[in-house]
Amino acid sequence: MLRSLAIRDMLLIDRLDLDFQPGLNVLTGETGAGKSILLDSLGFVLGWRGRADLVRQGARQGEVEAVFDLEAGHPGRAVLEQAGIPCEDELILRRINTAEGRKTAWINDRRASGEVLRALSDTLVELHGQHDDRGLLNPRGHRQLLDAYAGTEPLIAATRAAWRKLSDIRRQREGAADRLQALKAEEDFLRHAVKELDQLDPQPGEEAELDTSRRLMQGAERVAGDVARARQALGEDGAERLATDALRWLEDASDSVEGRLDAAIEALGRAMAELSDAASEVDHCLDALQFDPAELDRVEERLFALRGLARKHSVLPDDLGAHAAALRERLETLDAGDDGLARLAQAETAARAEYDAACAALTEARKKAAQALDAAMAAELAPLKMERAVFQTVIAPAEPGPDGAEAVPFDGATKPGAPAGALNKIASGGELSRFLLALKDCLTGDEGSQTLIFDEIDRGVGGATADAVGRRLRALAQGAQVLVVTHSPQVAALGAHHWRVEKRVEEAQTLSRVTPLSADERVDEIARMISGDTITDAARGAARALIGADE
Repeated sequence: MLRSLAIRDMLLIDRLDLDFQPGLNVLTGETGAGKSILLDSLGFVLGWRGRADLVRQGARQGEVEAVFDLEAGHPGRAVLEQAGIPCEDELILRRINTAEGRKTAWINDRRASGEVLRALSDTLVELHGQHDDRGLLNPRGHRQLLDAYAGTEPLIAATRAAWRKLSDIRRQREGAADRLQALKAEEDFLRHAVKELDQLDPQPGEEAELDTSRRLMQGAERVAGDVARARQALGEDGAERLATDALRWLEDASDSVEGRLDAAIEALGRAMAELSDAASEVDHCLDALQFDPAELDRVEERLFALRGLARKHSVLPDDLGAHAAALRERLETLDAGDDGLARLAQAETAARAEYDAACAALTEARKKAAQALDAAMAAELAPLKMERAVFQTVIAPAEPGPDGAEAVPFDGATKPGAPAGALNKIASGGELSRFLLALKDCLTGDEGSQTLIFDEIDRGVGGATADAVGRRLRALAQGAQVLVVTHSPQVAALGAHHWRVEKRVEEAQTLSRVTPLSADERVDEIARMISGDTITDAARGAARALIGADE
């Protein structure tokens, strides 16, 4: 419920504070007094897109603050939670518009975007009027309105689930078909490549091992001669023989020099041991340098084959095995592709049948609800002096989707036999207002969470018809909050709370003022609406009669 509205420096309003109440709230005033400014200001703080020149002339900025009560379970709480804005029972919206056109908004003192404001406003306020393209006159929302009237939420949930299942399987089948077609286009390549790689059977690390062996064998011929000569120099005809002779000579002379050669003899013994070790290692090297030239050819052939395939497939030699496995998997997919497509096609057929069944149940529920709504509309239009008018809920085939396979436009005709069409095309202003009011009355369930605003919805009607319109508005306000901008004294007399909007010139400035009316002031205002600027006693008597008839 809208509890209060504070406006600062917006259009013709310099300062205004309004406190609203539950029930039927009525705003009246002369044409051009500024009633629309209130709606423009409320729309501004709710994030609605409207006129740009909102700031009062000469002011630095304009500001609007609206305070709403949010009961537990109010749908606005979900919007706030999704936006990360804390929420209590009181919701405060504040929005500023500078003279340069820069807009800033807050929700409960948290900065908020226009998108969040608009999403929140859909749960707070519903506006209806003769140019109501946001609400009941918008055919894009008619199916949703009928579903809410019919209570088809479980059927819609089942239809959406079946649609998601069908869509998922269809995407899988189409994707599998595309992949299979692509694989068939490269079937020859895949079979040749897999055969070639399987024949070679590359192993991880094999390329490095082959390269090392090849380099060893290539270097063997070049170094083998030097190593052999070194071995000869170390052997019996070389250093070993000389060292042995030297040791024998030193040992023969040792006794004659009284131990002076003992250290030399020991050192030479150690040197001979090291010579023996060196000779042994050289022998090992010579054994390793022995190779079969045919083995070199085999190693080089294998190495070049690995590197050639790696270049051909643009991978590293060590990755050839994994690449072969990937190609083999694609080939297996190709070979099993037709069977897989057949299984997916069967699953899609079953999912299509499930979706069609869910759609059929939803369509049947909508048809029954459409008949009930048409009957309810006929009952509502009769008291509004439109007993000859026809309202029709059309169930038209449409492209299947998650919410079913039909469109649901609301059509009407003002008299039997006249061609039916969209409500805003076939009805005059007054007739359209009554269509909208009857439709809203039929479609309103437990909507106490929303503030309903009717902007001159009684235009073009008077007398008993205007009284019927007012009584329908008052019925809507039972347990809810309804704001009505009206020129009809019959409607104004039925209001529970009454404000007068008037234009005044103060200090050479034209300003709009909104005044809550006392009981006597309310009589005078309704009398003015009856008789014009000159309020007569007869007009006051008529006003009291209207108010008294309500009481």
